Amino acid sequence: MSKYTPHTKEDLEVMLKAVGAVSLDELYKDAPKELMVEELKLNEGMSQMAVEKAFQKITAQNKVYDTILRGCGAYDHYIPAPVSALIGRSEFLTAYTPYQPEISQGILQSIFEYQTLMCELSGMDVSNASVYDVGTAVGESIIMCCERKNKVIVAGAVNPQTVAVAKTYCKAGNTQIVEIQPKNGIVDIEALKAAIDTDTACVIAQSPNFFGLIEDMGVLAQISHEKGAKFVYIFNPIAATVLKTPKECGADIAVAEGQPLGMPLSYGGAYLGILTCDEKMIRRMPGRVVGQTVDKNGKTAYVLTLQAREQHIRREKALSSICSNQALCALTAVIYLSLVGKEGMRQVADACVSKAHYLAQQLSAVKGIKIKYQGEFFNEFTVETDKYNKDATKALDKAGILGGLKINDTDSIWCVTEKADKATLDGVVSIFKEVK
Repeated sequence: MSKYTPHTKEDLEVMLKAVGAVSLDELYKDAPKELMVEELKLNEGMSQMAVEKAFQKITAQNKVYDTILRGCGAYDHYIPAPVSALIGRSEFLTAYTPYQPEISQGILQSIFEYQTLMCELSGMDVSNASVYDVGTAVGESIIMCCERKNKVIVAGAVNPQTVAVAKTYCKAGNTQIVEIQPKNGIVDIEALKAAIDTDTACVIAQSPNFFGLIEDMGVLAQISHEKGAKFVYIFNPIAATVLKTPKECGADIAVAEGQPLGMPLSYGGAYLGILTCDEKMIRRMPGRVVGQTVDKNGKTAYVLTLQAREQHIRREKALSSICSNQALCALTAVIYLSLVGKEGMRQVADACVSKAHYLAQQLSAVKGIKIKYQGEFFNEFTVETDKYNKDATKALDKAGILGGLKINDTDSIWCVTEKADKATLDGVVSIFKEVK
């Protein structure tokens, strides 16, 4: 085990002399005395073996489920073994944000491949090198749209966590944010039309939405554009393989949570924020955009086409506070998509759709349970019961199954991915039938 080597007495004397100080204490003479700590009373250090045992004892308290039937922003998809094997390589795992990427062709190529795949998924013209998560991507989209207008509309059932981040961005930018509550689980069209005015910078909507329903995003985009507002489409990257792309629906900006593309649940992160847009908005996009060219010898080369480096300019002119990207998570998405392929992605999506509809159909046949909203859905749906049964939850937990997310006394949101098998789904239905 390596040891930390502090500066020698001679090193300190040289540095103190250079700054005109006599001692280290003199460096802190302006700090309030009541904030100064004279002594750190730390417990005696533990050996590595003792620390490992202590952490094992803590982690043993975690409940690891065999089947997860819950989504709402984080999804339990199958991850091929080569994904973790490849991203675990030292040249990737330890790579930090490339602050001098012009000399790093490997990093630039991985970002270029990522951008290409995100544009294929969304149908949009350009993608940046990624941001932190979908909430951040939505927040950055708001900044992109609020150039001369100062009002943002969140329409329908958008994930509450995403909305919370959007509100933070709006509060920081003194931007008005208006929420249009859903009607029958989807966007209330008439309420949206009434809310849009000449000061509306953008309309933000999600499909499939928080309740799992598929929205008519083409209509929402048309309404937004008729009033002179931009349209921001929050999409699911797996569902995008079987639904119309955001571009086909008329989106100006399309964002998504990239976690389903090869990233485990990992207690909520690190995840990946996908941010794509129409070519007309590229100059407003934060972060990095990598392009492909050739060098003087005619060989393929990669270079930064755009680089929104906020530390290079005055803060008041900055487009964003985001200067870095989720490089490792973006590479994970590239590897996952490359391994699964176009046909594999469609198979994953088809499996999600068929299994989710099977469970919904079987649950709705149980007395006291019904599907709350009757619209089309992808792999999530909302179940309504007379009262959410705690005994059912305990029985599912005992069977190693994490059930739907309870959102109130009667409703819960369920999600089915390709990992759930028919026997398990039938077992869930049986539990609800047996529980009194």
